[in-house]
Amino acid sequence: MGDCVFCRILSGELPAHFVYKDDLVVGFLSLEQPNPYKVLVVPREHVETIYDLTDELAGAIFQATAKVARGVRDVSKCEGLNLVQSNGKAGLQDVFHFHLHVLPRYSGDSIVFDWDNTPVPQEKLSQIAHKLRSQLET
Repeated sequence: MGDCVFCRILSGELPAHFVYKDDLVVGFLSLEQPNPYKVLVVPREHVETIYDLTDELAGAIFQATAKVARGVRDVSKCEGLNLVQSNGKAGLQDVFHFHLHVLPRYSGDSIVFDWDNTPVPQEKLSQIAHKLRSQLET
């Protein structure tokens, strides 16, 4: 994937500040640092979205992410942490190589996630859950 920036980083063509490496997954500092110690956790294999991950790779990514998150917490003394993962253009994915943002958070920082938090009626939740359960059981 010659035009993929993460593949180019993994091949050594582009520089990165690696903080974690194993056989399947790497972690490196994001070029954007809205708060210091923001890390991107990336599979070595070019996989575009979460939908394309094997169960094995998904497990490896999350194990690496938990390890990186604990390290970020310990060194940054952050008060909290967000994991951000986007898929597809509508999901605001900007690099089409699966990655998780490990984002340390502090009270009063300027990072905003904004969506409608109005509760949905129980009947509607029941309908949604039924459809999703049915899909997952197939």
